[in-house]
Amino acid sequence: MADHTPDTRSVDVLIVGAGLSGIGMAYRLQERLPHLSYALVEARDAIGGTWDLFRYPGVRSDSDIFTLAFPFRPWSGDDSIVQGDDIRDYLEDTARESGILAHTRFSTRVVAADWSSEDARWRVRVATGPDSHEETYEARFVSFCSGYYDYEQPYDPGFAGVDDFEGTLVHPQFWPDDLDYAGKKVVVIGSGATAITIVPAMAQDAGHVTMLQRTPTYVLAQPKQDVIGNAIRKVLPARSGHLTVRAKNTALQWGLYQACRRLPDQMASLFRKGAVAAVGSEEIVDAHFTPPYAPWDQRLCISPGGDLFEVVREGTASVVTAHIDRFVENGVRLTDGRVVEADIVVTATGLSLKLLGGAALSVDGAPVDLSQRYAYRATMLSGVPNLSFCIGYINLSWTMRSDMTARLVSRIIERLDRSGDDTVTPVMDGTPASRPLFDMDSGYIRRGEHLQPRAVASYPWAMKQNVVVDAWHTNHAGLDDGLAWTSSRTRRPSSRAAAGE
Repeated sequence: MADHTPDTRSVDVLIVGAGLSGIGMAYRLQERLPHLSYALVEARDAIGGTWDLFRYPGVRSDSDIFTLAFPFRPWSGDDSIVQGDDIRDYLEDTARESGILAHTRFSTRVVAADWSSEDARWRVRVATGPDSHEETYEARFVSFCSGYYDYEQPYDPGFAGVDDFEGTLVHPQFWPDDLDYAGKKVVVIGSGATAITIVPAMAQDAGHVTMLQRTPTYVLAQPKQDVIGNAIRKVLPARSGHLTVRAKNTALQWGLYQACRRLPDQMASLFRKGAVAAVGSEEIVDAHFTPPYAPWDQRLCISPGGDLFEVVREGTASVVTAHIDRFVENGVRLTDGRVVEADIVVTATGLSLKLLGGAALSVDGAPVDLSQRYAYRATMLSGVPNLSFCIGYINLSWTMRSDMTARLVSRIIERLDRSGDDTVTPVMDGTPASRPLFDMDSGYIRRGEHLQPRAVASYPWAMKQNVVVDAWHTNHAGLDDGLAWTSSRTRRPSSRAAAGE
């Protein structure tokens, strides 16, 4: 191993990212292997990841909290769909109470990571503090839990005439604390989960809010509280009650997804009936809440308590489905010539993919192109030793998959720790037919196809958006299937051979 310098730190495991995935990974690691040293580095100044980044009005999860929360720490609140600041507090409390916070360094961004086969170690360069001082970590294993989108640069569709607009332009990813929208005309561009959250929240104080969308989205009203779940939690101990409700909600969400995929026409009709009942107008629903695609071709959006439908019904918000021509001085002009007037325009136009937080990856100095690698159980990369990454499901809450990944990675690290091996590398034989790892028609997924690792139809190189099938294959994974275990000692010449004797 290279000599240590004052700016080099050594740990058994380095975890990147202090959001849902990173906290879950740290918990599972110290639960299974409490004797190992680890550090958790976070580019931002606080715990929370996504839930610390987004501060727009009404920010919340569109997954129920029982499936989003960790299985090892019960949720104690009454609501099932909860606000972003409550989730952030939950994550911070979890990190503090489990001792993870003491292992965490903030304002520390991973710049690059290079694997040394000779040393069987990663050398990870980080930029830390306000002056981006460079330091190096050495680690036996690195776990990237940094999500899959760009925190600094959201998707920009490149609208014409933006500089001509005389009002205020805001992106949800960079919400200003002092934005005053009381009594003003607001246009929210977009139809995804962010727009569907912002519109009813801003409609409470704005003069009027218009959701300007190019294509409708399936929107499902869902109660803010889980009446059955709360009843279950009253009669069972906290942990048992939490896990029971979690299992119930997982089964319901899995069933809904399966029904949408197997009976798309019937489910589309059912969603339409629900929207008509909530809005009170078939005309509005057919024009603005009836997508041209099947349910779950793109992500289904949740409206807690039907709040989006309610503000449309009351007239404090409206929906316009059309294509944008350009921005003008007083709003947004459409291709049909209409102008949607606005004092404030919110561009909820989506995310940009960025894997591994943008860190440059290399093995023995050779750069790693993620798009040329296969994803082992959506957890490791072919040909890349002792490194994992973490993603969530598209059709279920993030944590349902991230906790599965954390438990699998902990098993892999445990075997490394207890065996005579120090290197584990996913090995793909041949070049089978493959697809991008994230398989959905959502815009940000398709825009980032060229960045994604590859997946195939069968395990261990698959990740199916079917939690029952995926959980079985992940939780029962044989650690010799697709993984090569080696020791650096077998690759080093003896001291006599090295000396040429």
